[in-house]
Amino acid sequence: MELWELSATEAVARLRRGEVSPLEMVDAAAARIAAVEPRVNALPIRFLDVARDQAKGFRREAREHPGWLAGLPVAIKDYNDVGGQLTTLGSPIYAQHVAPTDDRTVATMRANGAIPVAKSNVPEFAGSHTFNPVWGVTRNPWDLGRTAGGSSGGAAAALAAHEVWLANGSCLGGSLRIPASFCGVVGLRPSAGVVPRGDGLPAFDSLWVDGPMARNVADLALLLDAMADLTPHDPLSRPVPVGGYQTAMMRGRPPRRIGFSADLGLRKVDPEVAAICEAAARQFATMGTAVEAASPDFSGAIDAFQVLRALLFADVRGGLLPAERDRINPDIVWNIEKGLTLTAAEIIEARRARAALFHRVARFFDDFDLLVCPTVAVPPFPVEQRFPTEIAGERLTTYIDWMFLTFVITLTGCPAISIPCGVTAEGLPVGLQLVGPPHGDAALLGQARLIEQALGFRQTMLAA
Repeated sequence: MELWELSATEAVARLRRGEVSPLEMVDAAAARIAAVEPRVNALPIRFLDVARDQAKGFRREAREHPGWLAGLPVAIKDYNDVGGQLTTLGSPIYAQHVAPTDDRTVATMRANGAIPVAKSNVPEFAGSHTFNPVWGVTRNPWDLGRTAGGSSGGAAAALAAHEVWLANGSCLGGSLRIPASFCGVVGLRPSAGVVPRGDGLPAFDSLWVDGPMARNVADLALLLDAMADLTPHDPLSRPVPVGGYQTAMMRGRPPRRIGFSADLGLRKVDPEVAAICEAAARQFATMGTAVEAASPDFSGAIDAFQVLRALLFADVRGGLLPAERDRINPDIVWNIEKGLTLTAAEIIEARRARAALFHRVARFFDDFDLLVCPTVAVPPFPVEQRFPTEIAGERLTTYIDWMFLTFVITLTGCPAISIPCGVTAEGLPVGLQLVGPPHGDAALLGQARLIEQALGFRQTMLAA
């Protein structure tokens, strides 16, 4: 077996034992990147020689930290800063911007033995189809004519093509879960505060989180252990479970009772996607779990998210508009302008709706261990299409409407993971979204691992 074919858990075990060196791992990643990258365009910013230098000087040591990666190469999302490297955000405004230092997310990973080798492609500023005017479009390794999703689309595609073993991502409306679903990998939106964020985001915002992506749940738990940390620099930061997330995952027990809904009572879902996900959810019954058609009431969640997302865009990117409007994606301009023109009444109503939704969801979890639904309402769509404009005949109005199954979960603050659960008749992967109760990240990982094993999903990889 080639080194690039190893799981992250296997690769780290070999690194820890000294059976392979960090330099050998960087070289293996470099060879794989050279073989597939021209067709996928997942990792457009590469600094392999810098990574080789870091690998040569990497000090092998026995660390007790559960997230010790021991010199494993990783990909970093191009919304995160790696010191001395470009951070473009997919925007021509920042096409030449070099970050002076690692941001907090990257610094935490590096302190736990990660060696960044490349930046993964992103949409311009935000979105769930990875294309931008700086680096172009990222293609799905399952079908090069399809989108990899976004905004962590480059990360998901790089994992699916086996260019790297682990990759970080971030999530506002579904950016860790949607590309995981589209590329047949695993993405976790952790609870706010589990992973420390950089200083570029509003400190008290709970909608945008950073998190891990991997090819399986065990690898994802490994990366989460390397990313999670309690820090005084993040007001939402929270302690890591005793022993770490991998240990908690291994203690996982089947849920007693889950609720499944194909659409969360909100709008139409592609019938094939719905059928694949329902069949996967029914596999919980093989563990003795009661599977019921049930979900919380998500009334008002779509409108509330649209308002709160727009408010965040105005906060974070509104200052660019006066001077840079012509160099910003029109969809992002629309989102910023929506935020800048919100009334106090609209903001208050959205916040009240979010609070009411949280309490309805918390009461749902008094009776159920998991909420299960499709991750995305559609399968991966053609790369030439900016975004879906209809689902099963239902017309959509904005560029994010099709993402509703993930962004309404964002509002709840609950941890959520997407795991691959099947493929369409065209051979395109479909993700199943598992949502845990508030603060239930550790238990969610254990349950995700069990259903992953029950489903036995077989991943593909782009041929060299």
